[in-house]
Amino acid sequence: MSEPTIRVLSLGAGVQSTTLLLMSLEGILPKLDYAIFADTGWEPKRVYEHLDRVTEAAAGGGLPVLRVSKGDLAADALSKFATLPYFIRYADGSLGMGQRQCTSQYKLAPIRRKVRELVGAAPPDFRRVPKGRLAEQWVGFSADELGRINDGYGVLYQRLTYPLLDLGMDRKACERWLRSRGWTSVAKSACIFCPYHGNRQWRQMRDSEPGEWAAACAFDESIRDGGGNKLPPGAQAFLHSSRVPLAIAPIDKVTSAEWKSRQGDLLDVIADIEMAENGDPDGCSPYGCRSGARLGGAA
Repeated sequence: MSEPTIRVLSLGAGVQSTTLLLMSLEGILPKLDYAIFADTGWEPKRVYEHLDRVTEAAAGGGLPVLRVSKGDLAADALSKFATLPYFIRYADGSLGMGQRQCTSQYKLAPIRRKVRELVGAAPPDFRRVPKGRLAEQWVGFSADELGRINDGYGVLYQRLTYPLLDLGMDRKACERWLRSRGWTSVAKSACIFCPYHGNRQWRQMRDSEPGEWAAACAFDESIRDGGGNKLPPGAQAFLHSSRVPLAIAPIDKVTSAEWKSRQGDLLDVIADIEMAENGDPDGCSPYGCRSGARLGGAA
């Protein structure tokens, strides 16, 4: 296997990618040349605060943390074709979801552009990588996320690697390792207005971050017609799976009376409530959206 020209970390600023960065700084893993964070402009405050701390630690070890961006995701979603997985109710009463392209457009694409630049692609487009240049790109999938891994991206200038798999570390092991180093408040990375939030995350935002909650509710109100990706006549888009405005969506805990009113198989009911309460268990990694689906995206 050919030696890489550079070694790069795809930094989502969550538990796993933070673990990889710090392990590289400690010499447990090979030395990284760069870490790259793709900024949609709408991460929660706690993620930006954590990213600042990570950046400071990395600078102390001589590791540049580069922030890249394609633009303001919220503004683009309202003005042009930037699609998010909204919950949709059509005029005939049928339900659906919008296409999810935000991760590939606003995380994968700007990271790949920067990687091409770093391995020597010529400006201004940074499209053509010189022959023989290769980036080894670390992705923070852990041992409990094997289903999210896909090496079939077809990008010749990068080789994806998964160091946490080689170490046999799952998310819990990463959390324990971080705690042992004093990193106790690493948040999941996801946009403030991500439709994959569960009720617990919406409640936490409403109760602890009123500014972010107000911004999410305002964005929710602004997408009824689908924003830049217009919906058919009579269709409406929402951030919450109940398909009602976020400001009045049923995000509080399910009461015992509601439990009793549920119909159907008990296991299905439990599964539905768990997903509604907790949302998708994963953070929004550039290579694995919170839907859990594997991503390709444009090179």
